[in-house]
Amino acid sequence: MSQNDALYTIRSLFVTALIAIGGTVLVLELSGGIKHSDNKDHIPVGDFQAIHITEGETFRMSPKASELHAVCENGYLAIAADVDPSFMGILVDYKNRGVRCYQPSPNDPAVLPQPDEQAQPDQQQEPASDQ
Repeated sequence: MSQNDALYTIRSLFVTALIAIGGTVLVLELSGGIKHSDNKDHIPVGDFQAIHITEGETFRMSPKASELHAVCENGYLAIAADVDPSFMGILVDYKNRGVRCYQPSPNDPAVLPQPDEQAQPDQQQEPASDQ
């Protein structure tokens, strides 16, 4: 037998590998070896990064908007999907601590316009001179 006589072709080895991988996934799926969670409570919504911005320095960011939006939920910053607003997650740091946000209430006294105290300036009386 010479070296040029191949027992198997590359195509047959490739097809055999694909069938083996597909068969393994199918057997694991049918036997329950692959776990799928229906509980969305503990699924991460996404992986985020913070970009440090300094004045006068430019940064690169994609011109496309993400399909997520941020809302202030019970004093913490939450990220929700645009297509399914019920799918929401609280933004946490690397120690699993929530990122706070402040959403002013329309009834908050600090937000309400204050009456102009100096609209009518009081005329100052000059101190009485000693005579």
